[in-house]
Amino acid sequence: MAPPRRNLLPKEHFAFAFGSLKTQSYHDPGARGPGIRTLAWNPTGQLIATGSADRTLRIWNPDRPHVRYSTELRGHSAGVEKVLFNPVRDAELASCSTDGTVRFWDVRANTCVSRLDVGGEAFTLSWSADGNVVIVGRQDDTLIPISVSSPSSPTTLSSGNAKAGTSVNSTYTTLQSHPQPIQTNATAFSHHISTPELPDLYFFATTGEGTVKVMSYPSFNTVHTLHAHTSACLSLALAPTGRYLAVGGSDALISLWDTTDWVCRRTVSSNNGGAVRGVSWSFDGRFICGACDEPGCGGNGLEIFHAETGESIYTVPTGGGSNTGIPAVAWHPSRYWLAYSTTPDGHGSGGLKIVGAAGGGL
Repeated sequence: MAPPRRNLLPKEHFAFAFGSLKTQSYHDPGARGPGIRTLAWNPTGQLIATGSADRTLRIWNPDRPHVRYSTELRGHSAGVEKVLFNPVRDAELASCSTDGTVRFWDVRANTCVSRLDVGGEAFTLSWSADGNVVIVGRQDDTLIPISVSSPSSPTTLSSGNAKAGTSVNSTYTTLQSHPQPIQTNATAFSHHISTPELPDLYFFATTGEGTVKVMSYPSFNTVHTLHAHTSACLSLALAPTGRYLAVGGSDALISLWDTTDWVCRRTVSSNNGGAVRGVSWSFDGRFICGACDEPGCGGNGLEIFHAETGESIYTVPTGGGSNTGIPAVAWHPSRYWLAYSTTPDGHGSGGLKIVGAAGGGL
């Protein structure tokens, strides 16, 4: 069961309350290379997955930080670029890698239930709100849908050259690929769930031209284009409330777009600068922070911003040196806990940290 949602924390009290939380560190002594580059909570917030450049894919229990209580999932033959839990099935995890595969895992059984070859180096994933579709992004700017069908949510699979992998509970099928005409980076689905009256889903993709394409799925037709940044858009996240779309750019800015009229309401920027390669919202949609893996981005801490005003309201001390980077951030799905990763910089080995997991009451 997910923990009950906490009372919403007023902006004026945030720094005091959040600053009282204790940070827990999670360290894998066998990890090699630049460290954890992707994080994902499961829907209940009881597990967190990490993926690293050294092919390590690990599932952690936030309450038991020692590595012996975690589980390593083995199979990828190159770096893990993205991990993401099914939003409606808390034990189903997807991962993608530059080895050209997407793998689906049952984290209860610690097994890979399906391996799909997507024909190139995969680096990003998005899961639809109903858990029925995963879209994979390859480094050659091709988007590949994967249909996920389970007995509890039957899906009609149709593709002339579909490749399917089957587990006890689900069938995973790659559908027709969709090459994009420009550099395509991060992707995300809207929170809409398909209905007979409104069958199409909305899907967002950031581009190297500083735009965000709002597309219709399954047609992949562009229905709107946001001219978001003056340089490449690298990351994005839709607020849990659906009100704002946050877009991170190589210009060190996060822009916040009102989804009712697609107007940019404000931008925020960390004093540390650097390209914003990840963004994450708190469960209430009121606080946001960004990730930057460049050396120095985390040396002065991790800034948290208030979305409605754009104010920087608290800076998490990361404990690293001047060359520390923060490759990934992820807010807990139902409480004011914040997970982030740091790169090794000579002052420490890097790894996963969770603000709140060691105590504090929020």
